[in-house]
Amino acid sequence: MVLVYIDQADQQIKKSSLEAMSYGAAIAKQLGCDVAALVLGTVQDNLADLGKHGAQKVYHLKNESLNSLDVKLHSTLIATAAKNVNATVVVFAHNINGKAIAPAVAVKLEAGIVTGASSLPNTENGFVVTKTVFSGKAFASIQIETAIKVIAINQNSFGLVDYDNVAIIEEINISVPAPSIKITKVDKIEGEIPLTEASLVVSGGRGLKGPEHWNILLDLAKALGASTACSRPVSDSDWRPHHEHVGQTGIQIAPNLYIAIGISGAIQHLAGVNRSKTIVVINKDPEAPFFKAADYGVIGDAFEVVPALTAAVLKSKAAN
Repeated sequence: MVLVYIDQADQQIKKSSLEAMSYGAAIAKQLGCDVAALVLGTVQDNLADLGKHGAQKVYHLKNESLNSLDVKLHSTLIATAAKNVNATVVVFAHNINGKAIAPAVAVKLEAGIVTGASSLPNTENGFVVTKTVFSGKAFASIQIETAIKVIAINQNSFGLVDYDNVAIIEEINISVPAPSIKITKVDKIEGEIPLTEASLVVSGGRGLKGPEHWNILLDLAKALGASTACSRPVSDSDWRPHHEHVGQTGIQIAPNLYIAIGISGAIQHLAGVNRSKTIVVINKDPEAPFFKAADYGVIGDAFEVVPALTAAVLKSKAAN
């Protein structure tokens, strides 16, 4: 049995967990076994729809106290569920919650673990998982030899796979201890797609010269339906809020499209965005390091290029 942990936020299933579901279903096909999802807490989504991403069954522990993350509690319940269904592989999304929970589950299951996996395991001779290392600059192949295996899959490295399937829902009964963490206050950023879940991201750096010029970036993001981000110097200068900072010391993202405007591309910034499927760099400095990592580069003044790009996007939308 392959068991996939389905992460949620505000009772909505995260896109990264749907990708983990597709990944787990592919592993189950390799191993010739069943695959199931595990959902903790209450969710608004139709859990049977997880079948569209490969789940044959959904084990649901419906308890409102599990809607907020408690690593100790969640890892204990996930490990218990994995033992109850005789799971030999447990899959997580390598997001903020997955990074915290997966290692704890591995300890409880005495399982080998690979985090940041970038592709399906090679099962021809053992169980070898490839992962990114050195901030995405290299890959390592790791063989897991334990009976139970835990894998956390990098976001946007496998993609969503469509299945013609409706999952069977099974409510499970596991005793839920009182949470060890008490949440006293929650501050939410409303009306934005979380950067970790965003498919399109438009990001700005010091090349925009100040917060008063940020409107050109916001206009492009709105036209594309993209989330906005920034480099660390921008957030440190309070031009933009700190939750938009992407990079090695900020949020690490992997969108389908990352547009960097006026960002030089220091190694610390690149480490947080180098898993993006396509990188577009707009910078007037032809020697900017970011061009070496870019799939497409535009050498030009952002104050001329970005409005022209926005106009082209809007014109294309109007024509369609």
